[in-house]
Amino acid sequence: MRREPSFWQRNALSLVLTAIFVVFLLGQVLTGQASWNQELVRAGRPPLDLTAYFSSGHFISATFENWESEFLQMGMYVLLTVWLRQLGSAESRGFEEEPDKIDPGPTPWPVRKGGVWRKLYANSLTLAFIGLFLASFALHGYGSWRHENEQRQIQGRAEESLVGHLESASFWFESLQNWQSEFLAVLAIVVLSIFLRQDKSPESKPVHAPHRQTGA
Repeated sequence: MRREPSFWQRNALSLVLTAIFVVFLLGQVLTGQASWNQELVRAGRPPLDLTAYFSSGHFISATFENWESEFLQMGMYVLLTVWLRQLGSAESRGFEEEPDKIDPGPTPWPVRKGGVWRKLYANSLTLAFIGLFLASFALHGYGSWRHENEQRQIQGRAEESLVGHLESASFWFESLQNWQSEFLAVLAIVVLSIFLRQDKSPESKPVHAPHRQTGA
């Protein structure tokens, strides 16, 4: 009789990724607080405790500036791979359509319900990434504006309006420097997976597969 996988076996990848995320986020918070407090102390301002730092523009801007680029990258990648192909890449669909592999089990309820629910569900992964990107972009814009005005207060300069900040080159520099790096990373795995392998990884073709074989 086949043994049912344990909770850890069923969720190991998600649990490990969550743990890594939490560790790095904690590291960002602690080092970010220390860095910003150094600037405040040098300017003759009192340092922020951890609770106050969480609501600072320094933390909000830095956090969601990175999140927005990740969600943009993943959403665009999910969408682009619907139509576009790359010969030999493990990250691309094949050039010949093959029937979807569907394991036995209950069909998700939006599919059973049909109509607009099925249509939304059929595109729900892309829609979720778009929503996460827009939320992160808005929070990055707000945090970046807050941080800019925090710096202006320290320097004794007039505050900048939200619209003025969102139209500034500095705000778009913050976003675009991350966006380009995310698409470079995606390009790297698309191209490198043509020629390179990682045994047993679903992101790689089988070790013995020819370079022209497309899809994992």
